[in-house]
Amino acid sequence: MNRNLIKFLLFTTVILSAPQLFHGGYLMNVLVFVGINTLLAIGLNLLLGYAGQISLGHAGFFGLGAYLSGILTVTYSWNPWLAMPLAAAVVGAVAFLIGFPILKLKGHYLAMATLGMGIIIYIALNETISLTGGPSGLSGIPNLSIGSFAFDSDVKNYYLIWFFTLGVILLTLNLADSRVGRALRAVHDSEVAARVLGVNAGLIKVQVFALSAVISSMAGSLYAHTMTFVSPASFGFNFSVELLTMVVIGGLGSIYGSFLGAALLTLLPEFLRVAQDYDIVIYGALLMMMVMYMPGGLVRGVPDLFRKLLKKGGAKRA
Repeated sequence: MNRNLIKFLLFTTVILSAPQLFHGGYLMNVLVFVGINTLLAIGLNLLLGYAGQISLGHAGFFGLGAYLSGILTVTYSWNPWLAMPLAAAVVGAVAFLIGFPILKLKGHYLAMATLGMGIIIYIALNETISLTGGPSGLSGIPNLSIGSFAFDSDVKNYYLIWFFTLGVILLTLNLADSRVGRALRAVHDSEVAARVLGVNAGLIKVQVFALSAVISSMAGSLYAHTMTFVSPASFGFNFSVELLTMVVIGGLGSIYGSFLGAALLTLLPEFLRVAQDYDIVIYGALLMMMVMYMPGGLVRGVPDLFRKLLKKGGAKRA
């Protein structure tokens, strides 16, 4: 059996067993957010970790997906299952169109362009009060349901969100091992060399940008139908930076690293509440240590650390 498939099956088993360990409660709600943030981190990691293109505006795509699903179901009474794919298609089309001019930029110019895009979306969500509710947000968004079975509890939402997240993980693992994945890594290493080898670097960057936006839109729709309320404050610049941090801490170019980064940065603030005013100091110190001692992220840094410890232990016994 393929090693990647074995890893995926083991990971799936652990994820699906989690509700049996926690039996609902507040932590179950936090784990729902781990699933949503994992989706977002995977989408951004495709763009940043595989194609080497930075984005500081992905929270905007997240917000667009959430609001489009919310508006279609609340204002126009659409079925949520139809609203989600339409929202993803619209967000993907927007990303595809703006990707051509934006992704011609490089480095900090690209970062600033995507930052501007995210700010424009945030302002639009705030100012179109008649459509989005403005700063007060949009409420009354229905839960997803299948017939008479509604996803209206933390445990039900957990399984719903992780159904989509596990599907995206499987998709991206296959994508990473495909010809497209190899082309993305070639663009990441050297765009000029990739072009020489026949890779249409410009088009493939736009395509992965659009795919990343579609995944973010899906996460936004799930967020909207899980929380039943959305407001612009959840989709600002700070959250874009948090997403970027999840990807870097977990490990660039690693799908399971996206999960680790999302889990750490979603769970850590909950455990640091006891530290009161010092939680930001602890959070900053952890980030500094990660950058200094595990620049490859958790997914590479932890195994390297164990290997070093085992090597030291073997040398002492010798």
